[in-house]
Amino acid sequence: MPDTFVIATAGHVDHGKSTLVNALTGMEPDRWAEEKKRGLTIDLGFAWTTLPSGRELAFVDVPGHEKFLANMLAGLGPAPIACFVIAADKGWQAQSTDHRDAINALGITHGLVVITRADLAPDSVETTKAQVRAQLRGTPLEAAPIATVSATTGEGLPELISALDEVTATAEPPTTSGRVRLWIDRAFTIKGAGTVVTGTLTAGALTTGDTVELRGETIDRTVGVRGLQSRNSTTTEVVPQARVAVNLRDVPADDLHRGDALLTSGAWPIVDAIDVRRTMGEALDSGIHELMAHIGTAAVPARLRSFDADHARLTLDRPLPLQVSDRIVLRAPGSRNVFAGLLVLDVDPPELSRRGDGARRARELSERPVNGDVLAEVARRGAVERTVLTRFGLQVPDDESLPAGVEDVGGWLVHSPTLTSWVEATKSLVSRELAASPMAAGVPVKAVAETLRRASDSNRRPGGKTTSDATSAAHAGPTLPLPKGTDAATRRLLNQVISRAGLEAGDGMVHPPGHTAGLGAAEAGIAEIERRLAADPFAAPEADDLRELGVGARELAVAEKAGRILRLGDGIIVSPRTPAQAMRILAGLDQPFTTSQARQALGTTRRVVIPLLEHLDGRGWTRRLDTTHREVVR
Repeated sequence: MPDTFVIATAGHVDHGKSTLVNALTGMEPDRWAEEKKRGLTIDLGFAWTTLPSGRELAFVDVPGHEKFLANMLAGLGPAPIACFVIAADKGWQAQSTDHRDAINALGITHGLVVITRADLAPDSVETTKAQVRAQLRGTPLEAAPIATVSATTGEGLPELISALDEVTATAEPPTTSGRVRLWIDRAFTIKGAGTVVTGTLTAGALTTGDTVELRGETIDRTVGVRGLQSRNSTTTEVVPQARVAVNLRDVPADDLHRGDALLTSGAWPIVDAIDVRRTMGEALDSGIHELMAHIGTAAVPARLRSFDADHARLTLDRPLPLQVSDRIVLRAPGSRNVFAGLLVLDVDPPELSRRGDGARRARELSERPVNGDVLAEVARRGAVERTVLTRFGLQVPDDESLPAGVEDVGGWLVHSPTLTSWVEATKSLVSRELAASPMAAGVPVKAVAETLRRASDSNRRPGGKTTSDATSAAHAGPTLPLPKGTDAATRRLLNQVISRAGLEAGDGMVHPPGHTAGLGAAEAGIAEIERRLAADPFAAPEADDLRELGVGARELAVAEKAGRILRLGDGIIVSPRTPAQAMRILAGLDQPFTTSQARQALGTTRRVVIPLLEHLDGRGWTRRLDTTHREVVR
């Protein structure tokens, strides 16, 4: 399968972007009658071609007019490569600056510059090149190759095609095994096929028959992929980078909007609050709070809470599938300029409720790497499932390469000081509880879990001093609350904590290895009962005898669990050996036998013999024949 690449055009209106795309592909990117009538690109246009190298290109042609900045950003947003167009006879103009700023804000690092209409102003080409170099200085396209062409005469097109080959040859290869996030730019209905959406696939793969998640302005559901097309050809699989048309099952096109997204199911955090860093543009503490956020093809109203000039919290009007390192363009509503470019640093930010939280958060974020900080994320939470951080978009290293202070514990990434605190808290709880209740078989696992969940450190609660000193492995103190994951995952974490505390868990109880419940002051009473039953196995002590011996229900339960007594129905206490002793005697009777005959043979009372016989029936050692007769089961 040949390599494919998606390139978005950029540049001021009427600088020949659509004409250039037509010259390169032989296709007219303008789709609407009004666009063709006015000679003005209003919405996104699409075309494709194959380079001499065999690489396939798909162009997204964006409008250059200032009125259609939102449409331009929708086309440029998902594209990994930009083709910046400047007309030789026009030079650098207002929307050239806006589009440059948009490319900068979106973090597009690959691209080329094309000086068009060279036939109209051949003497201005070098001047235009100098303008371009000056205007792109300090941006990702500063060193981009520059090609000079005339789309109408064909001058320079071979050199441009070679430049396109060079740019695509050095572009980062897309991740075909990654998760899918296809930002939708169009949704429409085809008779006989149903709903079709289109977008730029930059990671992952789509296959006919897939079930994907559909998240958007008015929709949240899973849908089936009925069919796929790329470059106007039907296919069973599409891999990045590619323009793709996806035929969806059982969803009306009217329910879909530009800015909705097709996602790998369960693989993306859907969030409406993020912490960000300014990468260019106006200071975030300039006093403007109500803005429009553009990411992918989505345009969503957002509110900005600044922490300082470079860091802020962005609260979106509706949730979006976002990850750490995503790029966002901000503009003021109604404005035709880029306000600022943002880098997403945290898609699961802490609550901020105390005085000074904003300033503390600014310091934390200023130290945050572009691709996220695993240690900081783990330290703030105490523990987090590895899969959660991966879903956030962090690159989580394998166990051998985890940062100092982070341990993998049963699939959880745990901050070492937190783990130490949990282990010590568990030891202390079990020791304290067993000292207070020596007859207990242990401490219930649920009690251990609840104790760890309630434990907290006021200096490290969400919104407090959560990660400011997370880089120090020496950070200790009270534990963070035990996190809640899936039931199975939380059990794995809790079992690891119990094990590291040198304890054991069984039958729902946590206890030291080899622990047996003690009887304390009741030991003498139980020993006396054992002595009496050894002398007369069928003389079960009366309730008054038990009270005199200081033995109650709790002590009897502990003694029974230890195998020292056996409790039958109606409070009858016998030795664990008593049933076997009874069987030896009953087996010598004529079969079947009555309850009265059994009582006489055992030398006991009706109070004892009836629950004893029922116990033997329950074990299957004797069988009841009618209301008065039983027999020994041979």
